[in-house]
Amino acid sequence: MELLLLWAVVALAGVFAFLNGFHDVSNSVSTAVRTRALTPTVAVILVAFFNLLGALMGTSLALFFTEVGVDLPRGTQGLGILAAGLLAAGLWGLVTWYRGMPSSSTHALLGGLIGAISAAQLLGGSTRSETGGVFLMQIGLPLLLSPLAAYAVAYLAVFPATWILRYQAPRKVNAGNRMAQAVLTGTFALGHGLQDGQRTMAVVVLALVGAGMASGSSIPVWVQVFAAVLLAAGSLFGGWRIAYTLAHRLVRIDPLRGMTAQSVSATMLFVGAIWLDMPLSSTHTMTSAIVGAGSNQRFSSVRATVLLKVLGTWLATAIITALAGGIFFLALSPLL
Repeated sequence: MELLLLWAVVALAGVFAFLNGFHDVSNSVSTAVRTRALTPTVAVILVAFFNLLGALMGTSLALFFTEVGVDLPRGTQGLGILAAGLLAAGLWGLVTWYRGMPSSSTHALLGGLIGAISAAQLLGGSTRSETGGVFLMQIGLPLLLSPLAAYAVAYLAVFPATWILRYQAPRKVNAGNRMAQAVLTGTFALGHGLQDGQRTMAVVVLALVGAGMASGSSIPVWVQVFAAVLLAAGSLFGGWRIAYTLAHRLVRIDPLRGMTAQSVSATMLFVGAIWLDMPLSSTHTMTSAIVGAGSNQRFSSVRATVLLKVLGTWLATAIITALAGGIFFLALSPLL
């Protein structure tokens, strides 16, 4: 039973990686396609390639999750928690895609795991909580504070960008910013692969540790390739409903502000993954950067009603996935 449950978790992790790429490709392509820096087909292929490359670049965040950030019981109970969390996160990803709302796959996964862990404790399980403080400081706070930082930095970054280009002809400025956007689309996708690809790696390694087949101190090569390929495959299919929300419904944005939003969000993803070893939500950073850069205009460009719906979705993500994760674990508990 344990071996069967292990491979079920691995399969669910693959589905989660695919849905992650499918759901989050909009973050990378929305502004570039909106400002005609890239065609949709070229943008999606570019993003898929760099997602693949980014996921193959590093494993430090995945190792943090497996060694310090998440501590699950061994055996079928731990595997059940992972399965319930993945089911909740995947279902929420499909719901938000269908509604065209950008939401964080990382928040959804963590919410699902927290709900499943709580349900296991309710049933008298042997879940452990020694790393709760580390979990909050190293995972919870960066995910919560990154949207505020992205909004503020993108808003402020528009000032020097417009000052530097103030004497240039509008056509020349737009052409240059579109070229920069084409480069930054790949750069952001590289950061997305580096960040989000490691979530799937961590889940698979946690499942292997729970089944006694790994130590959690290293990421097997096949796990890294598995996560990278499925993340890139999901990106190729493109969740255009969310791209339309970000680029058309939420903010009216020009090439300069699109370039600013992409540069800020890409930089944050790389800083978080490489220098700080902190998980950041690509959805939250890009959406907040788009809103921040788009707000820095003389006319009203942000549609408040759509923004409120996006913020409501963000607030609901952890709550709904936690409830779903708990329900899924309770449903699976007779088999554990």
